Amino acid sequence: MKELIINTDHNQLDVQLITDFITQTYWAKGRTLHQVQRTIANSLNFGVYLDDKQIGYARVVTDFTIIAYLMDVFIIESERGKGYSKKLVEYILNHPSLKRVENWKLSTKDAHGLYRKFGFKEVQDPKKMMERELKNSTSH
Repeated sequence: MKELIINTDHNQLDVQLITDFITQTYWAKGRTLHQVQRTIANSLNFGVYLDDKQIGYARVVTDFTIIAYLMDVFIIESERGKGYSKKLVEYILNHPSLKRVENWKLSTKDAHGLYRKFGFKEVQDPKKMMERELKNSTSH
């Protein structure tokens, strides 16, 4: 039986796999390798491994107290439908460094069902939410 391992060892991450996967998604299309490397360097990262091969990833940007933003969550296509994404989210939410975070945020277009299982819900008053996006910035 294959053993699933989830950990925060950034040295074990397959940065090329992460880059190849997320740059094809709706939320990170066009992100560069350099940008992916910077996001990894500035986040709490979670690698998902099956028999020492990385099959998934997620990262959290947080102050470890008030807010945490869950981002770039994925399981590779060939390993989907086996409950690994649920195990990943559960692991993240129960991580000792994150257990006491008061407010969690995330953005998704198609995984509402997964996140609802863990108490996430649509923003109650989206008019309070604001955003600022810099596209085509040269600071990448």
